[in-house]
Amino acid sequence: MDAIVLAGGYATRMWPITRNRPKMLLPVGDTTVIDKTLAQLEDDDEIEDIYISTNERFATDFDNYVEEQGYQKPELSVEDTSDEDEKFGVVGALAQLIDREELEDDLLIIAGDNMVGFDIADFVDFFEDKQSPVLAAYDVGDLERAKSYGLVELDGDEVVNFQEKPDEPNTTLASIACYAFPADVLPKFDTYLADDQNPDEPGWFLQWLQNRQSVHAFTFEDVWFDIGEAAAYLDAVDWKLGGEPLIADDATVENSELNGSTHVMSGATVKDSTVTDSLIFPDAHVEDAVLTDTVFDEKATIEGLDLSESLVGSYSQLSE
Repeated sequence: MDAIVLAGGYATRMWPITRNRPKMLLPVGDTTVIDKTLAQLEDDDEIEDIYISTNERFATDFDNYVEEQGYQKPELSVEDTSDEDEKFGVVGALAQLIDREELEDDLLIIAGDNMVGFDIADFVDFFEDKQSPVLAAYDVGDLERAKSYGLVELDGDEVVNFQEKPDEPNTTLASIACYAFPADVLPKFDTYLADDQNPDEPGWFLQWLQNRQSVHAFTFEDVWFDIGEAAAYLDAVDWKLGGEPLIADDATVENSELNGSTHVMSGATVKDSTVTDSLIFPDAHVEDAVLTDTVFDEKATIEGLDLSESLVGSYSQLSE
């Protein structure tokens, strides 16, 4: 079985933090967003090859990261795009990757910006038992929130109805970006696209597929973070840190109060400030300030201001 980790987005909703770095490599405690996924795939004997599907702009970032972490299985498969306006859509990019890498085995596909609590090996075992297309499903517990996702209705564990981002949801059980397909399904990506279907979201392909053959759902109740915006990123950090501050050994914190899941990273300085549930990136400087639910990028400086629910880009200089 091969695996594709989707990492081709430009995360424009999280700019400026993600303007010049892939959000999959954002720090979450002492790891990154993508780390748990890569580590599990690396350790799973069922997975032979791992393809990180990314774009030209971030290819070097991922290449360096894979080498630094010592992963053996992952290799890059690079889309011919460097800007959001050039993207093919996720399904289109998947079809191109399957063709480009000449994939012919069973295939696991998972979004690199999703953090899930379940073991991927359990998902793979479920797929091998069903021998049909399989998706992972999570109950978001709220009909309004459910409108943002592809939703599935089940008979046992078989999908009997699929709604992609409906205005009036029938359920709160969301299909997350984790799928497994038998080898004989792979040619159907081209069939789907040739039928002039939506190339953007995998959910549309699953909906199309479910109308033609059995699709099963692996449901789980553990955590799931879909890191598409800053709030979800901070939620993931809070889960990882467990509500306790994390301070790098070479960071400087003087006469300051750190609350909740605040992470002060390498070389950063915090003086005479109160920081709550915020990230202070390497070599940033915070002085006489109050930061709440804020991501403060590397080498940025702030003095004498209060910020809440903010994204501050690298090298920014903020003062009264």
